[in-house]
Amino acid sequence: MFAYIVRRLLFAFPILLGVNFITFALFFMVNTPDDMARAQLGAKQTTPELIASWKVEHGYDKPLFINADKGGIKTITETLFVQESLKLFTFDFGQSDSGRQITADIYERMWPSLAIALPTFIIGLVTSISLALLIVLFRGTPLDTATMMIAVGIMSVSGLFYIIAGQVLFSKTWHWVPISGYAEGWEGVKFLILPVLIGVFSGIGSGVRWYRSIFLEEMNKDYIRTARAKGLSERQVLFGHVLQNGMLPILTGVVVVIPTLFMGSLIMESFFGIPGLGSYTIDAINAQDFGIVKAMVFIGSVLYIIGLVLTDISYTLFDPRVKLS
Repeated sequence: MFAYIVRRLLFAFPILLGVNFITFALFFMVNTPDDMARAQLGAKQTTPELIASWKVEHGYDKPLFINADKGGIKTITETLFVQESLKLFTFDFGQSDSGRQITADIYERMWPSLAIALPTFIIGLVTSISLALLIVLFRGTPLDTATMMIAVGIMSVSGLFYIIAGQVLFSKTWHWVPISGYAEGWEGVKFLILPVLIGVFSGIGSGVRWYRSIFLEEMNKDYIRTARAKGLSERQVLFGHVLQNGMLPILTGVVVVIPTLFMGSLIMESFFGIPGLGSYTIDAINAQDFGIVKAMVFIGSVLYIIGLVLTDISYTLFDPRVKLS
């Protein structure tokens, strides 16, 4: 197990390096250092001297990938990509282009993101699995058909529609919850109710269909026929055997998502004015703040790799046939 984890972590380095390379290439294809300097300094007050000074101060005066003015290994090492990537691999995110400490901002903003993501994830998971089990219990009946039609209908509508409709209906028309905003502690619950409910509802269609297909596949296996032959009721078969054995494919999607929850929802946080990491990333992209963008992409990649490793480890806990070596 330990050797497997070490090997997977070593494999992560070239993956992260490739993600960094793509991030640098794509960002600087759209934004030049001069554009970034003007965005930070203010387009009306910039001069060539101020732009050059800003680029030197923030390290954007160096070539991106190849430094033709240097010789030997410095042709690669004396570049923006290598120097900034080395800092990321040591988790030194430094300052944003606007002068803020990125690590402090991430720590401050991760809590609002978690306040939305955790309840949405837990409630959505429990609700989807429960409904899928209920549908499987009544499979082949009008309830099964009607529920699947509703699930497909929910999936077919854009999440933006649910956000806008929820704000209009529950906030502007009925005034049950605030339309946007955020507060610390229990005062913030009223701001989280609507985005959490919308997040659960918009994802319930795909979740129910996926879990239903998993459970139906288990229902057709030999061990289920054996359990029925022993006299077990349909509910005992469903909850005692199907649910337990269906957990393996469910873990594939669930465990990968858990480490990435704190990254937040880009659209949800932006529409509801919640100061989480999702809106933090959107604001950084709009402001052409590459310091924040590269840090958030790197963290997201690290967490996704951790999620994959946790998925493999969880397999060994739920299925004794799986061995990691």
